[in-house]
Amino acid sequence: MASLTPTPKQLQAMRPEAKENLSGREAYQRYGAVAVQVLDEIGARILWMGQQKLVFIGGAEQEWDDVVCVRYPSRMAFLEMIARHDYLAATYHREAGLERTALLCCSAGSAS
Repeated sequence: MASLTPTPKQLQAMRPEAKENLSGREAYQRYGAVAVQVLDEIGARILWMGQQKLVFIGGAEQEWDDVVCVRYPSRMAFLEMIARHDYLAATYHREAGLERTALLCCSAGSAS
């Protein structure tokens, strides 16, 4: 039966990244260049970033290529960031470069 709606795979093939033969990492790096600038402008900073090497406890659903920990000055700063036109335009590349993502909102605490 014919469909009036393209499949996710068909939509993905129409993205500029598909025509440029960009890898997911290259597309995500385009997003990252904008995101780093925006983070600086709103007063946020990257505390830590690295690549996951193994899952010690958990299953395959816990496997990630990269992990980034960002400290935002406030929740409002985060909301300001995701509403900015320059950031929103860059999320196109973020979506093209990621298979999945997770954002965790945490509060500061002590280790004791």
